[in-house]
Amino acid sequence: MRIREAEIYDIKQIQIVRNSVSENALSDPKLVSDEDCEEFITIRGKGWVCEVDRQIVGFAIADLKGNNIWALFLRPEYEKKGIGRLLHDTMLEWYFSQTKTKVWLGTAPNTRAETFYRKNGWTEVGTHGKCEIKFEMTYNDWINKKG
Repeated sequence: MRIREAEIYDIKQIQIVRNSVSENALSDPKLVSDEDCEEFITIRGKGWVCEVDRQIVGFAIADLKGNNIWALFLRPEYEKKGIGRLLHDTMLEWYFSQTKTKVWLGTAPNTRAETFYRKNGWTEVGTHGKCEIKFEMTYNDWINKKG
């Protein structure tokens, strides 16, 4: 298992992972284009992938311009192996090395993702869009969580 920065050539595999999830699935895979992914990992922020046997099994993308976690997804068969936590922590470590501005994300209620973010120190602050829970993480929360 290896965590590394995402590259443009990873986008095809990132899309496969994104479209393999059972929770927080896209209603239409065309809603997130390859061009969107490229913009978020090269211009707006940075991304990371987890590889197992040269196959991308998970990825995370932070949007520095929008102070947002744009994505954190795993192939279902790789959940509950610590990969999500590694990607999460790598992404937040980078994010808070770039800015001290709080970061937010949205996720569907009553999902494993909601439980994951709560367990990892995120604070619910309201709703995002029509049906997502909005969470925030401050720099101080991140530093205190790390101990």
